[in-house]
Amino acid sequence: MYLSRFLSIHALWVTVSSVMQPYPLVWGHYDVCKTQIYTEEGKVWDYMACQPESTDMTKYLKVKLDPPDITCGDPPESFCAMGNPYMCNNECDASTPELAHPPELMFDFEGRHPSTFWQSATWKEYPKPLQVNITLSWSKTIELTDNIVITFESGRPDQMILEKSLDYGRTWQPYQYYATDCLDAFHMDPKSVKDLSQHSVLEIICTEEYSTGYSTNSKIIHFEIKDRFAFFAGPRLRNMASLYGQLDTTKKLRDFFTVTDLRIRLLRPAVGEIFVDELHLARYFYAISDIKVRGRCKCNLHATVCVYDNSKLTCECEHNTTGPDCGKCKKNYQGRPWSPGSYLPIPKGTANTCIPSISSIGTPPKFNRIWPNISSLEVSNPKQVAPKLALSTVSSVQVANHKRDCECFGHSNRCSYIDLLNTVICVSCKHNTRGQHCELCRLGYFRNASAQLDDENVCIECYCNPLGSIHDRCNGSGFCECKTGTTGPKCDECLPGNSWHYGCQPNVCDNELLHCQNGGTCHNNVRCLCPAAYTGILCEKLRCEEAGSCGSDSGQGAPPRGSPALLLLTMLLGTASPLVF
Repeated sequence: MYLSRFLSIHALWVTVSSVMQPYPLVWGHYDVCKTQIYTEEGKVWDYMACQPESTDMTKYLKVKLDPPDITCGDPPESFCAMGNPYMCNNECDASTPELAHPPELMFDFEGRHPSTFWQSATWKEYPKPLQVNITLSWSKTIELTDNIVITFESGRPDQMILEKSLDYGRTWQPYQYYATDCLDAFHMDPKSVKDLSQHSVLEIICTEEYSTGYSTNSKIIHFEIKDRFAFFAGPRLRNMASLYGQLDTTKKLRDFFTVTDLRIRLLRPAVGEIFVDELHLARYFYAISDIKVRGRCKCNLHATVCVYDNSKLTCECEHNTTGPDCGKCKKNYQGRPWSPGSYLPIPKGTANTCIPSISSIGTPPKFNRIWPNISSLEVSNPKQVAPKLALSTVSSVQVANHKRDCECFGHSNRCSYIDLLNTVICVSCKHNTRGQHCELCRLGYFRNASAQLDDENVCIECYCNPLGSIHDRCNGSGFCECKTGTTGPKCDECLPGNSWHYGCQPNVCDNELLHCQNGGTCHNNVRCLCPAAYTGILCEKLRCEEAGSCGSDSGQGAPPRGSPALLLLTMLLGTASPLVF
């Protein structure tokens, strides 16, 4: 009887435990870096991959607005309700706390009514664009773990871009475009995350899903992190092993969810109609009541704690690693090249701990180094490193049991000693590097000036626009070489006199210099739509002149010579020509 009761209680406990911890063995929490276990040799440390808990990252950011004086209230001004242009009794005054709307109200805990929010100045300088850049900086590499959510107190903007940086704001890459009309605003077909797949999950899309509607429940804009996770982990994120496997093996996927900064580019406020109401410009502005960014410090799976001290986030590194991101081995623990931890195998992962520096072949050779630009690497005793080797590839451990003997900045663990040149060359450089010591970037990538040479993010992809750039390579500052008529760091903008049409093409017509004549209208800057009686690129020719029938009685052509109508037309053309040309 007691045995049956015990079995019943045990079965109940197993059931309750499985409910309380839905997936304890399916995917690890990675919240422990090491634990003591008992072996035949006694107590030993068992190391495992570990990472900090996901948290609200807005508590640690710094916000910057551009232009810096775009916040409303200095001088005080009135603004209209979005839904009613005649209700203009709302006031913004920076000198009165109850009426001020400073940037920090985008991140505060809502505690009073109405909701606290940041607000820009109104569009009083229309038709000059009302554009604002909101930059969120962490001075630390972080990994996003949940959707980015932006709540607008005004209507959602007609045009907006969310951008990311991996080099502390030095260069920027688009994350997602938002518009009421993607084709018109950004020359992109509208899509949603649901249109993507595992193979296209990194595609940068333009969505119209969050740029229409002005009701109370239509204030939120998302950047969907979890929906992208779901392509690998399933709709309810149950198969995290699959996601972790992809993050482990696909650096571009891991980098996609990694940022140092985010930038919200507000390009056009919510208009609500086809045309801007110039009589009530005080109704057009931006207002944001909340921004949510959840993530964790990137510690390369070598730490569970990230401390915030002196306005700076830093990983408390384990596994004998060091650095802000635990991105290198501690001194005297360089027995093998540094490597990030691995999520696999589930549930504990692999720690890839740095081990003590041990040389089994005598005194480690010395190097003459010039940091950070290395032009050569001289081995003091090449025969001691690898006797009589010529153009042979060996692992760093075979060359010498010390990391300095095969100095590739952690981007390769193999090198070759070339006897003829008396030098060592790294082989199979990773992380988009190349060169004798993996100290240069591959073509199509440029140097991340804020990263150390041994950082796996030392080389950043150029992201040159294929339609606007001559090739996919850029200079050391990340600027691409643009085709004629194209400009911008990534060659995705057109110079004056050009318009984007599968790349920048010279304008055939416009409303500034190349006017369509004789009543013609310019269509998309690519051609003039001429009246029936005229032809030519700018509608400058009579159609009958091409047919040679202007003097005939066909009824289609110019008026007869000497007629009053012809004299009047000649006078008008003579008067207008200086304006046209």
